[in-house]
Amino acid sequence: MLTVFSPDHALRDAKTELSGGELVAPYECPARVEYVLEQIRQVGLGDVIPPDVISLDPVLRVHDPLYIEFLRSCWSRWRAKGNRGEAIPSVIPARGMRQRVPQNINGTIGYYAMACETAITEGTWPAVQAGANVALTAQALISQGEAAAFALCRPPGHHAARDLYGGYCFINNVAVCAQAFLDQGAERVAVLDVDFHHGNGTQSIFYERPDVMFLSLHGDPQHAFPYFLGFADENGAGPGEGFNHNYPMAPSTAYDVWSDALQDACRKIEAYAPDVLAVSLGVDTFEGDPISFFRLTSDDFKRYGTLLASLKLPTLFVMEGGYAVQEIGVNTVNVLTGFASP
Repeated sequence: MLTVFSPDHALRDAKTELSGGELVAPYECPARVEYVLEQIRQVGLGDVIPPDVISLDPVLRVHDPLYIEFLRSCWSRWRAKGNRGEAIPSVIPARGMRQRVPQNINGTIGYYAMACETAITEGTWPAVQAGANVALTAQALISQGEAAAFALCRPPGHHAARDLYGGYCFINNVAVCAQAFLDQGAERVAVLDVDFHHGNGTQSIFYERPDVMFLSLHGDPQHAFPYFLGFADENGAGPGEGFNHNYPMAPSTAYDVWSDALQDACRKIEAYAPDVLAVSLGVDTFEGDPISFFRLTSDDFKRYGTLLASLKLPTLFVMEGGYAVQEIGVNTVNVLTGFASP
């Protein structure tokens, strides 16, 4: 299996994250993908190739152009106001407030933020743009006939909506790829999100559309980020009704219960008969993850990789979360080797 990777991910190296009332070292750090890359090479998964340089056109098929311009210019605007720290929103347009973009960068950040833990830093935009190029290069490999490919993206993307960032996510890489498949002739795309956290951004982008089926297995939002989306009764709307499927699960969920949900999702994917499957591959379902509460073991990741292979679909894997940094390489590559060697 080919892996697409860019060292430019390391340009995003935030020093602050708001957690537990403190500014702490971020869980989403450059070491995450370096451990994955090391494991890919150790097991001989396949070649690792650099991304192509791709225009923003495919990104703008999913994201608001004004939002993308905000991401591009945020850091320079923030620093021009004399701010010395990293850019973190101090106010957001809560219920009852006007949904209007302020001119002051402090207000602009709040308008585009869905959460306050994620700082924007000097290297955020070039890293985010490189991540989109990684994802689209892997997507092109599938379109050109590869059976599977892995986009080793960082930062992750599935929390990013059309014009919102947060949860460490800025561009929704898997959504951009799903739209690219459709623009290149696919009639139906399935997006399966196996990250511990609900893919709220992906859901919101495709919620009213029947050409992308979205399925997400995640921690119950009554207890887990993003808290305000990801409930089982969210089934799509308008033309998209019946094409959105959420599987919220309780604290301490182990593989037996989790895999039952995955098998049900796979049955829905088979019935939908998509042209291609895109997997938001987060491995923060691991029992040792510091910000999650599922109980999957490292061996379980290989088991469900094999299950995904049984769908016999062209499959794009896009890296999302996973914050047990020492184990992220083994867990991620176990999914991919399980898929490659069913």
